[in-house]
Amino acid sequence: MKVVLAYSGGLDTSIILRWLQETYDAEVITFTADLGQGEEVEPARAKAIQMGVPEANIHIEDLREEFVRDYVYPMFRANTIYEGEYLLGTSIARPLIAKRLVEIAAEHGADAISHGATGKGNDQVRFELGAYALAPDIKVIAPWREWDLGSRESLMNYAAERNIPIEMKRGKKSPFSMDANLLHISFEGGPLEDPFTEPPSEMWRWSVSPEMAPNEATYVDLTYEKGDIVAIDGKAMSPAEVLTELNRVGGANGVGRLDIVENRFVGMKSRGAYETPGGTIMLRAHRAIESITLDREVAHLKDSLMPKYAELIYNGFWWSPEREMLQVAIDHSQEYVNGDVRVRLYKGNVDIAGRKSDDSLFDEKIATFEDDEGAYTQADAEGFIKLTALRLRNLARKRG
Repeated sequence: MKVVLAYSGGLDTSIILRWLQETYDAEVITFTADLGQGEEVEPARAKAIQMGVPEANIHIEDLREEFVRDYVYPMFRANTIYEGEYLLGTSIARPLIAKRLVEIAAEHGADAISHGATGKGNDQVRFELGAYALAPDIKVIAPWREWDLGSRESLMNYAAERNIPIEMKRGKKSPFSMDANLLHISFEGGPLEDPFTEPPSEMWRWSVSPEMAPNEATYVDLTYEKGDIVAIDGKAMSPAEVLTELNRVGGANGVGRLDIVENRFVGMKSRGAYETPGGTIMLRAHRAIESITLDREVAHLKDSLMPKYAELIYNGFWWSPEREMLQVAIDHSQEYVNGDVRVRLYKGNVDIAGRKSDDSLFDEKIATFEDDEGAYTQADAEGFIKLTALRLRNLARKRG
């Protein structure tokens, strides 16, 4: 049996690798993705070889550009947030990983794919819905739903008995569970399991605290083409370069920290802390450029569709026909979302300092409070108001 394993090189997935070899007598193919998590992925190669995986069965791929171009950017065209706050940094990475898992399985003629997501989380759903949508007959092996290694202690014992390398022993206290990619870093577990406990200051990795941020504001100019940022301060950049730079400048100004309790798809509430400096800037700036380039009803319709779009991504339905249908509409709306936005970053805040576009629908002659030289006849508003109020007046007369 051949199995493609989503492999980080960490303790859990190394144990899964050995468990697959023992339990299924499997020939394991490892897949390690660089999505901009900020850690070296190459060490996973040496670990996989140490675990008995042939070099030909080890896949380590730099997917940063594809991740931002084909997943993060399309999502931000919709101004996507889940439950009013969460920028979906973990959720949006899962469809790409699922896609590569099944593609690599096809390349090797593998029978199954495997992942290290637990039976309590959302990621198991996201990985598997994505895999089944792309390869309906693929077999999925989820060790956390099958084995009896339910505690950190049992995992450590399993590793010790089989000489699986353990780089850092953390004792019995649960550490933070962290997941990172170019869009964000997330923290769960440990003291965060009490929703009334403030995240410790030493937990944060990408951003300074707003109190320690510079006392001078930082201004950044973003250039948009069809809803996507293509340049920063006049310098053309690729999607991954844009997000990397916005993470840097946002983090330096204390931007992007979030502490929420969210509703998982599997039914429980979960408290998580997130750092999304670049994404926070992108969301604010994209709404600013849309404010002058989108028709009112198009903008309002987009806003009404966004919660459903966000829910689809959060729940793992990126590869569903309904998400693809919504994406077509969203992308169509971005045809004239072109121009420049100037943002002001100051102690955790992202303010809009200016926006301009050759495709702007803002008309100064109509909007002005001064004499508009006949561009707008104010007396026309009386009939508009009376027609709009007709049903309200009729209701008041009948029921008043």
